[in-house]
Amino acid sequence: MLGRLASIVAKELLNGQRVAVVRCEAINISGSLFRNWLKKREVVHKRCNTNPKKYFVHYRAPSRMFWKALRTMLPHKKPRGAAALNRLKVFEGIPFPYDHKKRQVVPQALKCLRLKSHRKFCKLGDLAEKMGWTKAGLIDKLEDKRRENAKKFHDLKQKKVAAKARSMKDKSVEKFNAELKKMGF
Repeated sequence: MLGRLASIVAKELLNGQRVAVVRCEAINISGSLFRNWLKKREVVHKRCNTNPKKYFVHYRAPSRMFWKALRTMLPHKKPRGAAALNRLKVFEGIPFPYDHKKRQVVPQALKCLRLKSHRKFCKLGDLAEKMGWTKAGLIDKLEDKRRENAKKFHDLKQKKVAAKARSMKDKSVEKFNAELKKMGF
């Protein structure tokens, strides 16, 4: 859930942690897609008559929508809040350095724990697409590629684990294993 996740991440940032939020397009928002779209349209409608460039910036990308929601939870105009915001990184999909790192889920922000089963919800990516974000197809294609590579890596790792287990059961290697165990391996 967007708000719960943003508040937890904001607290971590204020405590000095570096946080990278990936797959922002998959973040859930409570309420139907149409209702959230109407709310967003109402906000996007607001602009400056004299010079629209100098007023609000309405982001279309899911990562920037999440970033803006989180920014409102920080004292971003003060040095402490600005420093906290600098420790945050947000991404659609899972880009290179983060696809090889272990990721964490925030249990307090899970939809299954926070939203009743009959309540409506929508994904931030769907809302962003409806607001004019055009990169959803590209992100889907890159994510499919990443998942395929991750599956290959996992299968190879499972084969290595199985081969190691088979070799440990082999009787001909047993005396070497015993000798290595004495040496602390």
